[in-house]
Amino acid sequence: MTTTFHSTRSTTDSLTAKQAIRKGIADDGGLFVSDALGKTKVDVASLPGKSYQQIAAEVLGALLPDFTAEELGQCIADAYGEQWSDERITPLKPLGDDYVLELFNGPTSAFKDVALQILPRFMAHTTPADGDADEKIMILTATSGDTGKAALAGFADAPGTAITVFYPEGKVSQVQELQMTTQAGSNVQVAAVEGNFDDAQSAVKRIFGDRALAERLAGNSHVVLSSANSINVGRLVPQVVYYFSAYAQLLADQVINVGDEVEFVVPTGNFGDILAGYYAKLLGLPVKHLVVASDKNNVLFDFQPPAPVLPDHLPLDGHPHLLQPGAHAVLLVRGRHPSDLHADERPQQVGHVRDPGRTAGQDSSDLRHRLGR
Repeated sequence: MTTTFHSTRSTTDSLTAKQAIRKGIADDGGLFVSDALGKTKVDVASLPGKSYQQIAAEVLGALLPDFTAEELGQCIADAYGEQWSDERITPLKPLGDDYVLELFNGPTSAFKDVALQILPRFMAHTTPADGDADEKIMILTATSGDTGKAALAGFADAPGTAITVFYPEGKVSQVQELQMTTQAGSNVQVAAVEGNFDDAQSAVKRIFGDRALAERLAGNSHVVLSSANSINVGRLVPQVVYYFSAYAQLLADQVINVGDEVEFVVPTGNFGDILAGYYAKLLGLPVKHLVVASDKNNVLFDFQPPAPVLPDHLPLDGHPHLLQPGAHAVLLVRGRHPSDLHADERPQQVGHVRDPGRTAGQDSSDLRHRLGR
């Protein structure tokens, strides 16, 4: 049976993975998901010794079954090659008794490179739904900083595409703004908007929901809209790979045995990264906990207060992804109050989030005390 994708808001759509990636977001504003997720498992025992590219082929093959092995192989080879500063792509490094998964070795030093180096390659293997040979894809993306540069670098001069990135004026770092506004490429545009990231993201979603605009673009210019944000399933699924890669490295180093559960602590803003970890769990990765860590950008925390089993509102800034095979996870924070943190500063270790035999409330209370909260 062919794996199909439908909107999170309805089941009327029935798209292949290629169609879902090309479209980006459903007509009703929902995200594309597949009811077949989890029916195909990844053989975890076979992972040790495999390269990142080999693991990617296995994981992406399970998630995007209408891509042929040859198509995926070409996408992976082009996306994870010499533009990465470490041949392991996402190397795992020890930190005391714990481990940090480095996600900053891509061409723009943002963890978004993992997905945005391969998304344009996915797009190149999709075809117009109506067979329009002249159809072009306009990528619209909102960013709070690092997504913008990574998306621009990924799509710059990619055939059949153009990209416009919207960022909140005055709410990204100067380095990030310069990275975006100086991006070379004949098909790239950058626009500052008044408001915050959520305003920019909401505006992009409204554009996607404007059917009259979509019809005019298609009829007059042979242009369809798509997204490079994590609302696009083609942006989400590449992130699943590095969870398996981390586990494979722990196995290869004989830190754990096959089947041992690990705990991931993930700094999150828009939830896409931790969702990729959940996808990995559904594909068979032995995950004990997925801990969502929030910093001052705490909209998610305000929307859904954590359950009692998790620490309450952990201030965390920066991009390392933290995991450990046992009951601990290391928390990295800055040296100042969390409200003063900036993404371009180096983290320092303050303490452990979890301590065996202690409750989550005790751990988070002690942590807030150390930070003067």
